[in-house]
Amino acid sequence: MENNLPHNDFYYMARALRLAKRGLWSTNPNPRVGCVIVRDGEIVGEGWHQIAGEPHAEIHALKMAKGQTKGATCYVTLEPCCHQGRTPPCTDALIKAGISRVVVAMSDTNPVVSGKGIEQLINAGILVDTGVLSQESADLNIGFHQRMQHGRPYIRCKMAMSLDGRTAMASGESQWITSPDARSDVQALRARSAAIMTGAGTILADDPLLTVRENELPSHEFIPKQLNKPYRVIVDAHLSTPPDSRTLSAEGKTIIFTASTSTGVKTMLEKAGATVISLPQKGGHDIDLVEMCRILATDYEVNELLLETGATLSGSLLRAGLIDEIIIYMAPTLMGNNARGLFNLPELQMMDQRLHVDIKDIRAVGCDWRITAIPRYDK
Repeated sequence: MENNLPHNDFYYMARALRLAKRGLWSTNPNPRVGCVIVRDGEIVGEGWHQIAGEPHAEIHALKMAKGQTKGATCYVTLEPCCHQGRTPPCTDALIKAGISRVVVAMSDTNPVVSGKGIEQLINAGILVDTGVLSQESADLNIGFHQRMQHGRPYIRCKMAMSLDGRTAMASGESQWITSPDARSDVQALRARSAAIMTGAGTILADDPLLTVRENELPSHEFIPKQLNKPYRVIVDAHLSTPPDSRTLSAEGKTIIFTASTSTGVKTMLEKAGATVISLPQKGGHDIDLVEMCRILATDYEVNELLLETGATLSGSLLRAGLIDEIIIYMAPTLMGNNARGLFNLPELQMMDQRLHVDIKDIRAVGCDWRITAIPRYDK
């Protein structure tokens, strides 16, 4: 379909996608959406979805257009909503404004909307074209679509390593392997995530806050007026998290998944501010990892989850086929044979057991290299 559309459609949709990216750190659990309204070859209105619960991108663009919308074309990066949620349907607003054509990057994967918004517009006599920069739109909301289609978050595993593939010294010391530029880049990953996950071992070793450090966000990025506050998730099979851990007292919600049945420790952690969820062991793992992901998606609407942990938990999630993307920050240093590796994968003994990945991107971040890879579980 794209090859038969006017060249300008790609230009305006690219503009709408750039606007949508402004919501990267602020729209959870909603998708990031941008909108551009064009009349007689001129942009008369544009906007993006800024904060969940507030007006959608189309409404911001219509407001900016100030009535210059009759006969105009609307470019939107995701199918306009057609149901009453926390905000009214965008389809009704577009129809009322007299928009004559709507160009949609892709259909909404939310079953409440999927195809219905486009159908409403067509029934109202509006010409609708779809598929313009659809892959770019899908990539921008990869976690939202995964939650809608598969009922679990999109999991990114972030790790820092030396040139010889080590993540910590034998003593456990790991701060800091990478440069301030890489650590700033990680804050951007945290800000776009709905949850940050680690294991009890990391809590005991480093006592991290697991929050977004706003003062370390990249200066070249658009910083919204209100940032996401990701859930902090701890996988702690034996409830060894100390009640005075810093992450329990930080602003926002901490969720602990455990297999322990110790009601006394659970009560102490809940008094310290945590939500403790008990799950059975399953599949050779300390807890049922698949059920954990389902709960995060359905009960907490987590689209994207950032995994920041050691080799044990990362290895368990990788073996379970639950890691969707691996981001490695590689520092130009050597840490030696006794230092710790990336993933705990003890069952891999032969070359034909290797787990293959597709390298998606490699780029310099300060003096380090950022490698983005997608695991290939079919090999």
